[in-house]
Amino acid sequence: MKVSRLARAGALAAAALLALGNAGNWNTRVAEEDGAHRIGNPDAKVHLTAFVSYSCSHCARFTTEGEAPLQIAYIGQGRVELEIQPVIRNAADLVATMLVNCGAPAKFMRNHTLFMNKQDEWLERYTRATSAQRARWENGSQAARRRAIASDLGFYKLMESRGYSRSEIDRCLADDAGARALIASSQAASLKYGITGTPSFAIDGVTLAGTHDWSMLAPQIDAHF
Repeated sequence: MKVSRLARAGALAAAALLALGNAGNWNTRVAEEDGAHRIGNPDAKVHLTAFVSYSCSHCARFTTEGEAPLQIAYIGQGRVELEIQPVIRNAADLVATMLVNCGAPAKFMRNHTLFMNKQDEWLERYTRATSAQRARWENGSQAARRRAIASDLGFYKLMESRGYSRSEIDRCLADDAGARALIASSQAASLKYGITGTPSFAIDGVTLAGTHDWSMLAPQIDAHF
């Protein structure tokens, strides 16, 4: 299952890049605001917000099934602006979100897709962590705890595959103010939109009840055109 999902994600990503080369490239327009990232045309007819958690298996499935179609048919053509709002559910979520957000906004989307597509590998390490590992995650400075989680879950290797140096990674993990801001943004957005599970979605500020996957989301986007 792991191999097939990653292979499918790679094929969809390749198709998205090919289509964007022919149909325009609003996907390259990325802006960060209060921990969330907006991808696409700011004047698009539809504004879609996706509330996602990096430790949520259904969110990883949405990345595989929904993000390439969104990029090809909606975002790339300037019809939809996508906002990705992280929902922080646990310590692994926080560390993953800090690293996905590390660096310029233009790096965000590839970081995001990488952590979602590799979730099967690192989430298993998180759930099967030893008592000694969890002790490292719960003692010392906040930055030291985050570095321990990143090391034990293989996050350094993921970030290095994206061209980040260890010093760049550590600098992002040391940002205590940034960590607090991400948690506050997650809590505020969840409260504002009534988010109780992930992934969840809102269109033009209205939360979509009972909508948690691409098959349910796609027709609701289409209904706005």
